[in-house]
Amino acid sequence: MTTTYAVLSECLEKRFGDVHALRGLDLAVAEGTVCGVLGRNGAGKTTAVRVLTTLTAPDGGSARIAGHDVVREAGAVRAAIGVTGQSASVDGELSGRQNLRLFARLLKYRGEVARTRADELLERFELTDAADRPARTYSGGMRRRLDLAASLLARPQVLFLDEPTTGLDPHSRNQIWAAVRELAGRGTTVLLTTQYLEEADQLADDIVLVDSGRAAHSGSPAELKARIGSYAEVVVAHASALGPAAAVLDQLTGTEPVLDHERRTVGAVTTDPSLTLPRIVRELDAAGAAVIDASLRPPTLDEVFLRLTGRGTPIKETAA
Repeated sequence: MTTTYAVLSECLEKRFGDVHALRGLDLAVAEGTVCGVLGRNGAGKTTAVRVLTTLTAPDGGSARIAGHDVVREAGAVRAAIGVTGQSASVDGELSGRQNLRLFARLLKYRGEVARTRADELLERFELTDAADRPARTYSGGMRRRLDLAASLLARPQVLFLDEPTTGLDPHSRNQIWAAVRELAGRGTTVLLTTQYLEEADQLADDIVLVDSGRAAHSGSPAELKARIGSYAEVVVAHASALGPAAAVLDQLTGTEPVLDHERRTVGAVTTDPSLTLPRIVRELDAAGAAVIDASLRPPTLDEVFLRLTGRGTPIKETAA
């Protein structure tokens, strides 16, 4: 079966003076899927979005959105996409309803059609009760939902979300996640850049890890996690047991353990599918390392990113 790509870039290059923001970035996002583009600050995520949405011309390489070249067919690309950037684009002095009607008229919707479309989106994003209040009175989450609604007025084939939930509280973030899932379910292709790896794990069909302007690794969340194996972690009863526990995990996994003296934990990555939790516990007991908790779990995407991009040892999973 032939795959049709809604977003396809090859060897994208972009410089800003001495800063080489994109260094041959390749992306391939299938129609009707959610692609999470992950990377640290400065990795090139936002520059990639600006190039793909025709806001910045590339210095090299090529890109096509919904079959249209971003340089030669910029107008057709803009007609096919919606964009929600890192900061809200709505007018704070206008009400939510006025903002959406204004954007609808700019998209050449006629009066009644513009009003109907605006009202549909206000209801869809749970903004009807606040529709006639100035947008400046909205919470951060409400403004982001209004911004997302504005980007959907034209029913885009491809939606670009550039760190859409940065700074939002968990409730507002969950509302944005629900909206993205609904869009994907209706066939919209979504390219999502984010620093929240949990967000990509929740939403993305495929993930691209961007490092220094390149696509360092790609695959589904499950595929990327499988590349680095599992994570064994034990909590010892006393600080004196950290050394013996680390020696056990070192021997069993063949990787250097990570010690957290404050939490009294020792953790290590293992790619051995035969290693089991009971075996780990038996070996710890034989070594005289008193343990109060032990786990063998899949890695988090944080750990995947750190190991696959060579940015250090795995980090510990923290409570949400």
